[in-house]
Amino acid sequence: MGADDAEGRLVRPFTLTGGRTRPGRGEFTLITTVTAVDPQPAGAVRMQPEHGRILRLCASPVAVVELAARLDLPVSVVVILLSDLLEAGRISVHPPHPVTRATPSLQLLLKVREGLDRL
Repeated sequence: MGADDAEGRLVRPFTLTGGRTRPGRGEFTLITTVTAVDPQPAGAVRMQPEHGRILRLCASPVAVVELAARLDLPVSVVVILLSDLLEAGRISVHPPHPVTRATPSLQLLLKVREGLDRL
């Protein structure tokens, strides 16, 4: 399904996923970062063209939501394809860093309030 291929847009998402509606592994969120494994594992099974496109886009770390946007595919479909690649050992997954819930200082809150008052 090329970007310039209007007929390729007729391919239904369920055909890309083999009819699957859920990923084999649920490790993906919208902001999970994915990177292609370099070098690719020996004897890796040949995958669909979309898998190859994902691997090319993941040469450097990229978020799941960004992959979906670049591929012009629903996030749910991209997650299923990423799950295939993860099970094959062709990508590494980096979950988002947890945000600490530190209480902001009173000084910071006063500066924010002053800034909002100026608007």
